[in-house]
Amino acid sequence: MIPDLSVVWVLALKHTLSIVLDRVLFRPLLRVMREREQAIQSARELAEAAAAKAAAATAEFEARTRAARADVDRQMEAMRREALERRTELIDQTRREADAAVAEATVRIRAQAEDARARLERDAGDLADAVVERVLGRKVS
Repeated sequence: MIPDLSVVWVLALKHTLSIVLDRVLFRPLLRVMREREQAIQSARELAEAAAAKAAAATAEFEARTRAARADVDRQMEAMRREALERRTELIDQTRREADAAVAEATVRIRAQAEDARARLERDAGDLADAVVERVLGRKVS
């Protein structure tokens, strides 16, 4: 059986069309697809690198924030301690001043009491003399 010449032509045209389609359509299409795949892979790698940088920056920011908060807490604690020390000093100073004022007032009141006692004794003596003088009707020496 000898094939018909049209079968040969169909096979030749099929083979030619396969070559033409491969070179004109499939190879450029596959090249474009490979380039897109590479571009996608490159973009994915860039995105992962950017995400890693962002995570590192976030971690650094959080570490710095924690350090700053710790520093602020230390400063506030130091200020609180200083304020408590100042308060204690003021209370002690006020207590000393109050004790001094109480002691001074005690001395002054005692002096006034002694002066009043001496005046009362003198006045009592004068009053006794006046009573005796009045009762007796004469001056007692």
